[in-house]
Amino acid sequence: MGGALLDGWLASPTPPKIVVLDRHRTGSDDTLTIANTPAEIPASFTPDIIVLAVKPAGADKTIEDIGKALGSRFQKSALLSVMAGRTCEALASAAAQAGAEIPVLRAMPNTPSAIGAGISGFYAPPNATTEQATLCHELLFAVGDVVRVEKEEDLLAVTAVSGSGPAYVFLLAELLEKAGQAHGLSKETARRLARGTIYGAGRMLDDLPDDAEDLRKAVTSPNGTTAAALSVLMAPDAWPANIAKAIDAATKRADELAG
Repeated sequence: MGGALLDGWLASPTPPKIVVLDRHRTGSDDTLTIANTPAEIPASFTPDIIVLAVKPAGADKTIEDIGKALGSRFQKSALLSVMAGRTCEALASAAAQAGAEIPVLRAMPNTPSAIGAGISGFYAPPNATTEQATLCHELLFAVGDVVRVEKEEDLLAVTAVSGSGPAYVFLLAELLEKAGQAHGLSKETARRLARGTIYGAGRMLDDLPDDAEDLRKAVTSPNGTTAAALSVLMAPDAWPANIAKAIDAATKRADELAG
């Protein structure tokens, strides 16, 4: 997720000045400085926002290492977590252990952020300043749309719906392609038809004010081919039940990651 956000920021018209802590990357320029270890963070750099895009289990150690490297500069920053599960309270406690009483803001972006088409759920706690919340919002908005939630707990559902959501869409494309091939289409033709359909339907959802339900009904002629397909997909034990189960499973897992 961190890589997707970075790609989006670097592609934006006015990219921010960024120091990336990543042991696998190389190369720096006027906008981007690569640090393979915390000790390589430039002494002149005081971050306004530290974006945490690591595995949840490694977050506390990462915060500790960054705190040691920044020293007193750490106290002047805020943390923006893009991890599933880990709460603001838990991460703020880790920052305090590293020597800084700083606010922790949380967001759940998704991978289309890499092409500027992401959407992020965003939460700012009461101890974050207006300036810090605004800056985090701007960073997320640079790679797509942003929905601000009032309660941190809402990020569990955000994670399940939009954070994991691209995988659900990719699965649909995958299944449409395979079904098309099973009915005699070439792999390339089935691929183009599946992807073009999902792209076009997504454009309609984004461009038109209509509810998704109304758009579905508009393309479903009585007793037609679409109605025949939907009679299978909308059976009580098909999509209506399984999508709900899938979101429940993802939400539960996000909650488990919170510890």
